[in-house]
Parts: sequence; structure tokens; C-alpha cells
Amino acid sequence: MRSPYLRWTWLLCSIGCYVWASKAEIERHLEMGKQFLAKGQFSDALTHYHAAIELDPTNYQTYYRRATVLLATGKSKAALADLDKVVELKPDFTAALIQRGSVFMKLGELKKASTDFWAAAKADPANAEIDEKLRQVKVAEDYKHSAEAFYNAHDCEAAEDQLTRAIEFAQWDSDLYRKRAKCYEQMGDIQKAISDIRTITKLVPDSTHAFFHMAELHYGVGDVESSLAQVRECLKLDPEDKQCFPHYKKVKKLAKMRESLAKFASKEQWMECLEKGQQILKAEVHNDHIQLEVFRHTCKCNANLGHLTEAIFECSEVLNKVDENDLDMLSERAEAYILNEQFEDAVRDYEKAVQAHEESRRAKEGLQKAQRLLKQSKKKDYYKILGVKRNANKREIMKAYRKLAQKWHPDNFSDEIEKKKAEEKFINIASAKEVLTDPEKREKFDRGEDPLDHEGQQGGGHPFHGHPFHGFNPFGNDGGYSFKFNFG
Repeated sequence: MRSPYLRWTWLLCSIGCYVWASKAEIERHLEMGKQFLAKGQFSDALTHYHAAIELDPTNYQTYYRRATVLLATGKSKAALADLDKVVELKPDFTAALIQRGSVFMKLGELKKASTDFWAAAKADPANAEIDEKLRQVKVAEDYKHSAEAFYNAHDCEAAEDQLTRAIEFAQWDSDLYRKRAKCYEQMGDIQKAISDIRTITKLVPDSTHAFFHMAELHYGVGDVESSLAQVRECLKLDPEDKQCFPHYKKVKKLAKMRESLAKFASKEQWMECLEKGQQILKAEVHNDHIQLEVFRHTCKCNANLGHLTEAIFECSEVLNKVDENDLDMLSERAEAYILNEQFEDAVRDYEKAVQAHEESRRAKEGLQKAQRLLKQSKKKDYYKILGVKRNANKREIMKAYRKLAQKWHPDNFSDEIEKKKAEEKFINIASAKEVLTDPEKREKFDRGEDPLDHEGQQGGGHPFHGHPFHGFNPFGNDGGYSFKFNFG
């Protein structure tokens, strides 16, 4: 049996060995944490600082180091808890007071920041860094108070300036971003407002209202996809949110309709495209941005359906209200002008497109075509001769031809002067019918070439070469008529 002396000797030795082992382990964790921190491996550094604090919860230096890592990873609230512990364990630790004061200033808690900086100044009166911090917190207070006054007076321009200056010091103050976003919104700068609200979602954990607000702003400017993305973020936080859920259903329905509209337009299903566009316009009567986006598609659809006035109006709305140099809209309107035989307007649109988009082959080729058609329109225009639109189909062309051929048949006139006039008109009507019912000749004419003039030159200039009476004069040398014409 051991003597009391031996038992005490053994106990003291055990305690000493344990204390020595614990101290060595703490130092090892602190050193490893320091090495990982230097490498920017914050997660590993935190693991070792957690372990060191568990072994010795009274070491203020360890709390301070962990707070530094937490701040580096953006965990300001956790860092503040550690800095509070540091100041509790060592109230005159200047570095911790400056660090905590700096965090308070970034959070916009300027009174707390000032208190910490003054405590640090008392502990270390000769520290120039503290003087600068005290100056900064005073400037931040002035900007914040001034911004508040302007904001309450609804002077958004002045408030925005002061809020921006205050944010330079209080980068984590969500209230400053909220007020500045409101000012941007009232000033019409929606993208800047969205940017500030997005910052709020990073600063405030439960940001369902902020996500909903962003969804509304995106929706208001016609950005349906972004609106849908933001409202989904809201529903991740609360799947049954009373604002976000109804908005999600509405915007998702609109997104599907817009997808169908684009699909119909790309597949040249013009009537379906127009019907879907009208459906969206009816549902979004008060959203100009969404209506203008619909016009981008229905402009082309209407033009291809022969609704030229509507097509020109819709393209013009997009150009006037969104972007006057939009290549697609300038080109689509120019094509509608061509179909409507407004060739000078088409030339102007394509000239503007070429000027704004010098690299665009579409604009250059369109301009060349419009210029040829303008030149051609001052000569013989087969569409005008028959009185049909440039997008008329063969049935419409034949109907117009029959009606005019019957009207201007030379047999209908007895007066020689009128007969000669009718003869000329009748030949032109027949020529127009030949060109516009022949796909190849019509394509040439639509490019600005007259296929009958071209053929006339190749055929030696015969006055009737290329039209239905090729090879003989249907009216004879004496102007008499001894046969009937077939108008079919």
C-alpha cells in the first residue's frame, strides 16, 4: 500500500503532465490555425481554433484569432460574439476594440462603434489608427443623418447621394440599401434598385420580402425569366408565402405563353403566333414592357399575314420606346414597308440599320433590295398594274387579272384613241399576270429586276417577247380583232 506522500506525489505529477499536454495541444492547434489562415484555408483554420477554445475557453487570443477568420468568411455575427468574449476577458485589448468597432461601423451601428473606438483611444492614446476610426464614424453619422432627412422629405436625388456616401462606411447596413433601392425605384433606375435589393438578400437571412420585391421589379420591366428566378428563391424560404406563391403562378403562366409565341414565330405559324400574341396582350394590358416584347414577334407575324398597318405600328412602337437602332425591328419594318410599297421608307430603315450595324449582311442586302425596288417602282410595277399587294397569292393575282383583262379588252372600245389606250393596258395586264404567276420571274421582280425587260434584250428586243402574245401582234397591223381572248 502506497504511503500518503507517494499518492500526492503521483497526483501532482499526473496533473502537471496533463496541463503540459493540454498546453502543448493548444499551441499545436493555434499554430496549425495560423498556417491555414495564411494560406486562405479558412475552414481548416476554424477547425483548429474551435479545438483550441474547447481545451482552453479562457484564452482571449484564441477568440480573437477565430473572430478574424469568421470575418474573413463573412460571418460577422459569429465574429461579434467572439469579439465580445475577447473584450469580456480583456477589456483593454485595443486590437479587439478596434476590430469590434469596425464591425459595428460596417453594420451601421455607429453609436456602438464610437463607444468602442473611444475605449480603444483611452487604452492607447497615441494610436493614430484610432483617431482615423473616430473621424470615419463621425463622417458616417453625418451622412446617415443627412440621408435620413432627405429621404423623409422625399428628395430622392439628394438622399441617394448621401446614402451612397454613408454606405462607403456602413457596407453591411441593410437599411441603407433598402432606402437607396426605394430612391432608385422612384427615380426610374430599376436595375440599380434590383442590385441594392439583391445585396439585402445577402445581408438578411430571411429575405422573402426582398426576393418578392425583386421579382416584381423584374416583372415590371418585362424580364419574365428573372422574375421567375427570384420568386423561386422566395419559395425556397417559404413555399406557401402569400405574396410569392400567387406571383409565381402568374409569371409561370406568362412564361409558357411567351415560349409558345416565340415557337410559333420561329416555325412561321403566323396565325397561331398572332393569336398567342393577342392572348398575352389581353392578359398584360398594363405592362408596357411585356406588350412591347410581344410586338417584336407579332410585327413579323402581321406582316406575313398581310396586316401591314398593324405590323408597321408594332415595329415602330418597339423602335420608338425601346431601341431606335434595333436591327431586327428596323429590318422587319422595312420589309413591311416594301410589302406596302413604301419603298422610300424601307430604304431609310435599311440605311439606318446599316449605319448602326455595319457588319450586318442582312441590313446591307436589305438596303440593296429596297433601293432596287424604289428604282423599279418609278418604272413598271406589275403589282400596281394588277392592283394587288406584294404578298398576294396566285389565286388573288388571277382574280385581279381576269377582272382587269375583261375591263380593258380592246373589243370593249370603238374609239380608236381609247382602243390604243386599252391595247397598251391590256398588254401590261397580261405581262403582269405572266410575271407574278411564274415563281421564278416573280422572285426576280421582287429582287428589283424586270424579267421581261431582260428577256426582251436577250430576244433581240421583240416588243411582245416574254408575254402571252410572244411571236405575233394580237391586235394586227390595222388594229382589228377577229378572235376572242381566254381570260382563264
